Amino acid sequence: MNILLFGKDGQVGWELQRSLSVLGKVKALDFGSTEHCGDFSNPAGLADTVRALRPDVIVNAAAHTAVDKAESEPDFARTLNATAPGVLAEEATRLGAWLVHYSTDYVFDGSGSRPWVETDAPAPLSVYGRTKLEGEQLIQQSGCKHLILRTSWVYAARGGNFAKTMLRLAQERDRLTVIDDQWGAPTGADLLADVTAHAIRHLQQRPQDAGLYHLVASGETNWHSYAKYVLAQAQQAQPAIELKATEVAPVPTSAFPTPARRPHNSRLDTSKLQTTFGLTLPHWQQGVARMLQEALA
Repeated sequence: MNILLFGKDGQVGWELQRSLSVLGKVKALDFGSTEHCGDFSNPAGLADTVRALRPDVIVNAAAHTAVDKAESEPDFARTLNATAPGVLAEEATRLGAWLVHYSTDYVFDGSGSRPWVETDAPAPLSVYGRTKLEGEQLIQQSGCKHLILRTSWVYAARGGNFAKTMLRLAQERDRLTVIDDQWGAPTGADLLADVTAHAIRHLQQRPQDAGLYHLVASGETNWHSYAKYVLAQAQQAQPAIELKATEVAPVPTSAFPTPARRPHNSRLDTSKLQTTFGLTLPHWQQGVARMLQEALA
């Protein structure tokens, strides 16, 4: 199996290089790749890349993920999140190749408290959410064999993430304020990558299971509880760590105004994915604890 991976240097792309390697030959590209175009601001170049390499599976881990910045550059965000994936879908259709694509909880408006299911009507609040939804729709409309995985609150041991930021701030400040009215499930890039590899293998045998799925770690939390868990775990994993922060105060979303509106309810129901692919997804705390051990080592 020949696999073409876009976005290799991102959090998910980095983990995918490991997980996909057991399935076949992986050609991994990023925005700066020179031998073949991996630049999502150049959709025509991406089409040339697919035509030249003729992969069996295209995995797209590239995206415009700067949620607030997208508000001031909607055309650029649309090119990266919608137009480019749409072009990949068209090329996958011509080749008869699979396309694996990642989307987001931001396609929903964040209302209510029930976990979103795949058939719920999207209503994005932001440019990021709208462009990611359009990317999904273009892939679905292309008729290509596809797997779209919506996820939320992604982190990895490599690079920056919320947990690392909390640890740094807790060592610098006496008091932290963290939002407590946005709910979701922190999801490790390694979990996304491992499930992706499992799903691709499954789809080779059961192509009728193609489509749209929600993929997040199990359980739920808010950013405030997440921060408290991170600090408690860090103290346990490394007793010598000096945390100045003696208080982690809960505050509403309104305390931190941002250009892009955030959904309050980012819970995603993963029943469809777990049933179809025969999986039991781990609790979010397991992945975060493992990531912290690696980050603090």
